[in-house]
Formats: sequence, structure tokens, C-alpha cells
Amino acid sequence: MSPERKNVRKRILVPVLASLPRAVKRFIMVAADAVMIPVALWSALVLKFDTFSTGIGGSGWLYAVAVVAALPVFARLGLYRAVIRFVGPAAMFAVAVGVTLSVVLLGVYDRTIGTHEVPLSAFAIYWALALLYVGGSRFCARHFLTGHDRGAVRVAIYGAGEAGAQLAAALKMRGEHQPVAYIDDDRKLQGSYVNGIEVFDTTELPALIKRAKIDRILLALPRASRHRRREILRNLESLHVHLQTVPEVSDIVAGRAKVDDIRDVDVADLLGRDAVPPNATLLDACIRGRSVMVTGAGGSIGSELCRQILQLEPVRLVLLEMSELALYSVERELRQVVDREQLDVKLVPLLGNAYHKHRVREVLQTYHVQTVYHAAAYKHVPIVETNMIQGVHNNVFSTLYAAEAALEAGVETFVLISTDKAVNPTNVLGATKRLAELVLQGLHRRGSPHTRFCMVRFGNVLESSGSVVPLFREQIRSGGPVTVTHPEVIRYFMTIPEAAQLVLQAGSMGNGGDVFVLDMGKPIRIDHLARHMVRLMGLTVRDEDNPDGDIEIEYTGLRPAEKLYEELLIGNNVAGTEHPMILRATEHSLPWESMQRILDDLLTATRLFDCDRALAILRAAVAEYAPAPQIQDLVWAKRTPPMATPIALPDATKVADFATHRARQGQQLPN
Repeated sequence: MSPERKNVRKRILVPVLASLPRAVKRFIMVAADAVMIPVALWSALVLKFDTFSTGIGGSGWLYAVAVVAALPVFARLGLYRAVIRFVGPAAMFAVAVGVTLSVVLLGVYDRTIGTHEVPLSAFAIYWALALLYVGGSRFCARHFLTGHDRGAVRVAIYGAGEAGAQLAAALKMRGEHQPVAYIDDDRKLQGSYVNGIEVFDTTELPALIKRAKIDRILLALPRASRHRRREILRNLESLHVHLQTVPEVSDIVAGRAKVDDIRDVDVADLLGRDAVPPNATLLDACIRGRSVMVTGAGGSIGSELCRQILQLEPVRLVLLEMSELALYSVERELRQVVDREQLDVKLVPLLGNAYHKHRVREVLQTYHVQTVYHAAAYKHVPIVETNMIQGVHNNVFSTLYAAEAALEAGVETFVLISTDKAVNPTNVLGATKRLAELVLQGLHRRGSPHTRFCMVRFGNVLESSGSVVPLFREQIRSGGPVTVTHPEVIRYFMTIPEAAQLVLQAGSMGNGGDVFVLDMGKPIRIDHLARHMVRLMGLTVRDEDNPDGDIEIEYTGLRPAEKLYEELLIGNNVAGTEHPMILRATEHSLPWESMQRILDDLLTATRLFDCDRALAILRAAVAEYAPAPQIQDLVWAKRTPPMATPIALPDATKVADFATHRARQGQQLPN
């Protein structure tokens, strides 16, 4: 077909036919069958008697009966209700049944009322021709309506299994992508055809891409392990073709995605680490059959905690969130899961800030909460660094007030979601999260007979609101440059679902005051991550070795208080637990009396917006904290001169206590 005729079909014929009323479309199908069924019968008789003048059915009754026998049967089997564009292999069974019944009815008529002149072999020929016409006409119409245009994206599907076949069928129906080849490592499949598409070996890909003008490669490997997917991605990166993938089989089975939901390759596949199967006993311990609350329920980690908690069927799940939009979104999503899977879980969406102790206490008491996962926190290093006082309020005092409310309400388990930035912090975010850990450890040392406090510390999570991955993806799509702070920066990474699952298991293992550290695997160099993402999208990096590349990597320099690398442990005193990816760290803490004085002074400093004093208290309380040379708070830095503080710094006794504490902890730390 010439390009001009293709264009006419695309722009005129197909839209006109697709927009016809349903009744008109059915009439066209019935009329076509009413004409072609007698033609098929006549053709069968001609083939049988080898002459155009058969002498049979001269009155025309035989042809009329053939139409009357066929059309009602076809209608009864739903052939006129089927949408032609979505006719699939299952429709062929209905076609075969319909044609067979119509031929049987015609044969019965001929042998009982008719002339008895039609041989049985002629009926067999008629059956074959009618089957060919009825089935073939519908598939030809489908091809006409859904045929690929020149603008369709030409793709190769990696994986010729069930998922690949389903993906190819779905893509053909949509018409936006044109599958031109399968790629598979299975030698038994190579050279064969699946859905009319040939299966090739991976070694043929470079030549195939040029010959077939392939624009993208789609990975249809939903059951492959992460390690296997990483191997495949590494092998395909050098081809400079955009790589995309279909969802994992768990998402497809759960109804969260369809096999043809094409998306960019999950960066988690670059980690190459398969998640360890969860320990069902640990997961159930603090959740199943209990009343559970998640603070910061609308955030990246908080919302994933809610998703997984929901599947463990607590009696009640309380969602505490200060953002109305975030609360609406997560509650709506979870409500759909509850309705779809008919879970016996009561969802309680509540607006509130963990800083408001009385609100939190009323919620905990009203809903008899037994387990709290405190995920509410500020977590962007540069934002918290330039909004220091608010960072202290949200990360330190919200944790304090939520923990005290939990004590007063008799909560059994309180789990703090912490971060690797709390280890030897160089920024306000890390210092405030470490102080939040010390707060819970202090409350445990003071005595909490009914409430068990523990902390779970881990590094960056992929695709979270604070992750570099969404930023890199956006920059690549806009043509670059991709901004990396420093070529040597490395970070630990874990997927959000994996981190949330481990948090839930760690929370059930604590005895009180425990710091749990998740095994994050090997750290990843951010520069390498950016380059991998560029190549996975079918582009090349522009640098000195390749000045004609597509995307430039731009190094912007470390941000204020940013570290080249993060750590997960303070010291080396760590032990294993019941789970191979969860470690228990034994770290120093402060007695509650000292912690109380620190918190009182810090609260006074924050109320007076005294960043100097707040910073001094943070440095004294968190012995490992090495802050930036200057306070970065935007409002504080704008003051000229700084507002005078009406009260004095901590008295000599307190300063001495702090100094003694820092010296003592300094001796305990390894070199």
C-alpha cells in the first residue's frame, strides 16, 4: 500500500468507520454475512460438481435456508456484538461453533424437507469455505482498523514467553507500537514465530536494529530476578536504543498494572540485588489484628508502609498526615484496595501534625492504637539546611511529642523511621534525625513499661520524593544537562517496597531503645547511575571522549553540608538479628535528665528563632555532628545585624555537662 493510501485510511476511512453508530456497524456485518453465506454455498457446489451450472437449489430455497440457519446462530453466539478491533483467538471458537451449527441445520433441512440432492461432501466443503469467510473477514477487518501506520514506534520485545506474546497482541491492537521481532535466549524458540513475529538470538540484535529500524526494546520479563535483569540491561546498554519494560508479575497479579503498561526501566534493576523473602512471623507480630497508625502517611515511605500494612490486615489503619492533598491521595488509593480485595480493615484518614501532642494523644486513645510507625519528617538536606528552625521542630520535637503521646496512650510499639544521614552528620537534617534517635533512647532509659521504642536506619530509597532518580529522568527527557554534585559522590540505595518491608519486620524485633540498620548492599556512585540512566533511554553521554553525544553530565559541586558518602553505623558494635538484612547496632545514648535539659534549651532557642544557639545545642547534644562553617538558614542569613537574643546561653554547668559528654563520646568513637 502506497503512503498516500495509508494516509487516506488513517485520516479518513478508519475514523469514519470507528465513529459509526453501533447499530449501523451490526447492520453492515449482518448484510455482509447475508450476501457471502450463499456465495460460500454456491462455491462449494461448484467445487463439488466441477461446473457452474449445478442444477441444485434452482428455486433458491437452499440458499435462503442457509442464510436463515446461519444468521440467528451467529447472533446468538455474540458474533455481532463483538468489537472488531478487539477480536482475538477466543472469537475463532465461537466462529467455528456458529458455522458448524449452521451447516448442520442446513443439512437437516436438505435431508428432511429439501431435495436430498446435495452430497454430504458438498456440505463439508461449504463448512470449510464458510469458516474461512466468517473468521477471515473479521480478522481482515480488524487488521484494516488497527493496522500500523508509518508513525508507529518499531519495537523489539525481549522475551518470547507468555508475557511477550500478550504484550505483542496488546500493542498490535493499540496501533501506537509495531512489534517487529522477539529476542530470546532460549535456543528452542529462536527461529520460530510467535504471533507471526520471528524470534531472534541476542547476538543478532545489533544488525537487527539497523535492518528493521528498531526504535525501542521492551523487556517482557516480569518473572526474571533482579540479578538476571541487571545482566540483560548491561548487555543492552551499548546498543543506544531506548529500553523500556513491563511491570513485574506481582503488580500484574495484584491488579496494580497491566502487561501492556510500558514504562522506563526500573532503576532498581541496576542494583542487581534480589529482595530476601519476608519473615511472615515478623511481619504479623505488630500489625495483624491490631490497631496501627502511620504518621506522615502521605509521604514516599509512609504511603508504602500503609500499602504493606493494609495487606497484613490490621483491625484499623490510622493515617495521620498534615498535607490535605497527600492524605486524600493515599486514602483514595487504599480505599480502592480495600474494596477490590474486600479487606476487613477500617481506614481512618486524619489531618494532623505530630508536633501537636494533644491531637496525637487524642487520636491514639480514641482509636486504641497499639503500633505507631513515625515516618513524618523533613528529609531534603538543602531545604532543611536553609530552614533550620523548622527542621528542628519537625524532626526533633514532633518525634518527642509523638513519643510522649504514645507513652501516655499506652501504645505498645513505637518505630522511628531514621536515616543514614544521622551517622556522623554534617548537616542539620542528619543532626536532627540523630537527636530524634537520642530522644527515643532517652525515653527508654527513663523507663517506658508499656511502650517499646526502636529506630530503623537506612539510606536513600529509589523513586522517593527526595531521590535523584526522578530528577535525572526529568533532566534526560528535557535534553539535559544531568546535574551531579560531585563525580565521587556515592550513596546507598534500596527500593521503597523493600525498605518498607524491612522496617515492618525490624519493628517487631526491638526490646526497647534498639537501633536497627538495614543492609543496603553496595553503595552506588551517583555519576555512574546518571550515565546508566542516559544509556538506558537510548542516548549517549556527551563528554571529552564523545563530544557529539546527546546528554551532558554537569558537576555542580557539593551542596552546603553535603557529604561525599554516607555511613550506616556509629562505631563497629553491631550484631545480626533473625533477618539476614537487618542488623542491630549498639550505640551510645544520653540519660533522660541530660536529654531533658538539652530539649528545654533547644525549644527556647527555636521559639526565639536563635539559630546560633540552636546550632550550639545540636553540636553539644550530637557528639559526632560537624556542621557547616556558617548557618545557612535563609531568614537568619538575611538579618543585618542579627536580632539580639534576650536570654543568655546555657549556664556553665550545662555547658560543662555537654563538654564532658562530647569528650567522653569522642574517646569511645573509633579512629
